[in-house]
Amino acid sequence: MATTNIWQQFKSLIPEGARTIITITSNNGNGTSTATLRDGTTITVQGESMAPGKKALMEGGSIRSEVPDLSVYAAEV
Repeated sequence: MATTNIWQQFKSLIPEGARTIITITSNNGNGTSTATLRDGTTITVQGESMAPGKKALMEGGSIRSEVPDLSVYAAEV
């Protein structure tokens, strides 16, 4: 049943769960990979679909897809 509550409609547009860009450092051979966050923290994630050195999108502790390796710039406005 569709809701008429505008706040609930808005919340349904936003995906749940955090999405994070990670760099794959190694595939562990057991269905997991070791990855590094932008701040240098090392984590273990589910999935071995990305080659080491590639950037990936992590959602809910699992590798979701490959992302392009783009430079990060900071600009003051």
